[in-house]
Amino acid sequence: MAVEVLFPISIVLASLAEFGLESPHTRIELIESVIGGTPEALLEGRANLAVTARIPPGFAGDSLIRMPLLAVAHPDHALHRMERPLRFRDLRSHRHLIVRDSSRQRDRRALSLEVEQRWTVSQMATSIAAVCAGYGFSWFPREAIAAEVSDGRLKALPLREGGERYVELYLVLADPDFAGPGVRRLAAILRETVQRECARDHRWA
Repeated sequence: MAVEVLFPISIVLASLAEFGLESPHTRIELIESVIGGTPEALLEGRANLAVTARIPPGFAGDSLIRMPLLAVAHPDHALHRMERPLRFRDLRSHRHLIVRDSSRQRDRRALSLEVEQRWTVSQMATSIAAVCAGYGFSWFPREAIAAEVSDGRLKALPLREGGERYVELYLVLADPDFAGPGVRRLAAILRETVQRECARDHRWA
């Protein structure tokens, strides 16, 4: 099972736990991937099931969740000290934190913002920690930084446009015609868990 790291890990774990109660002897390998890593896992046959923002050629997927991403920085960051609505050009002289594409053939077009300084890390947790420490700015899934925003370690950037982005994530079965009952049941549990969590938590609305 390959899952884009933007997808809430709480939903992944809850789904796996529910599936484990029904099929306690089924072994599951979770691939946590970034950008091109999830489609690559499907194309290479390393995943029977995937949650991905990109459906690779030859595969079909159903929309699973629309993830909101929020641009944030530490409240004392220089961008916040401007005390005015920001334009994209204001960001270019400041450090942008991003998570590295986990595919072997990384697509530089995935870098959506041209900046003078950029730190590329391997884990979203590292990127969040760096932004909380005041080392730069980034876009993160709103649910992933809810605690940091609530306790004041992060603050939304007042961008005129693009402060909040949305990424559509899709549920893809590698071979829907020959998927086993376990794969189909786990896919169903994922859908049910997403619907349940979205209904009760406005962060994923």
